Amino acid sequence: MNDDLAALSARIDHTNELLQRMLAEVAKTPSTHAIFVDAGYLYAAAGRLVAGTEDRRAFDLDAEGLIDALIDKTRTIFADSRLLRVYWYDGARRRIHTAEQQTIAELPDVKVRLGNLNANNQQKGVDSLIRSDLESLARHRAISDAALLGGDEDLVSAVEAAQGYGARVHLWGIEAPEGRNQAEPLLWEVDSQRTFDLDFFKPYVSRRTAPAYETAAGRPTREDVRFVGAQIAAKWLAARGRDTLVELLPGHPYLPGSVDQDLLVEAEGLLQYSLRGQADLRRALRDGFWDHLRTLY
Repeated sequence: MNDDLAALSARIDHTNELLQRMLAEVAKTPSTHAIFVDAGYLYAAAGRLVAGTEDRRAFDLDAEGLIDALIDKTRTIFADSRLLRVYWYDGARRRIHTAEQQTIAELPDVKVRLGNLNANNQQKGVDSLIRSDLESLARHRAISDAALLGGDEDLVSAVEAAQGYGARVHLWGIEAPEGRNQAEPLLWEVDSQRTFDLDFFKPYVSRRTAPAYETAAGRPTREDVRFVGAQIAAKWLAARGRDTLVELLPGHPYLPGSVDQDLLVEAEGLLQYSLRGQADLRRALRDGFWDHLRTLY
């Protein structure tokens, strides 16, 4: 009998040891999150909030700046997690990228997924793409958390599918001038909710009017803008101090939203030219800024 008890005790100890090893391995594995953006919802809700219209032709969206701001926000919310990527879902006729969608697709850590666009400019197939990606990533344990920017009730099945495999889904919304712009059944299903207000979107949405700045020479070159980025970095080093800017280096190639906006505004003033909606020049500006900092440090 004593031998049986000793053997049982040994097996229990062995099982406990295996469990402790497994928990230690799980603890060492970083959690991963992804951002899922329903561009149709984004353009409609942000356009109405900032520009007073849902018509995409009436306003410009600085998608690159907004994506950086969303990534920056996840760093705060999911502090101990790494970003897998941003999924950007939109519609296009015959699923052929527009120039704007192509620019977004070329951004680092961004995957553009296209549904169709019918004769009435309505998206078709986007919700099924979101469900497919959410479910697949959750099933393969590629993500532990999903930040979903959307509002359509058809996304409920996508949320349920991801949750069924253990992922947590966090619904992000855009402030509505009146009423709600997200379906109640969707709000009921998600694990958490967060709404971004007018101040968050103001820097990235602008009505299409005459450019705020013009120059006799016209559009500056990428090298001109890159030089201005380096110039601002040097100026900020002198004014703000080394420690403040060196803290930004681990975040390369991203800048915190507030810093990125300060950089944009100051560059536009120096260039006397608007960089809103011009992703290539915005990228050149950041490249110049980073080049100067990384050369020094």
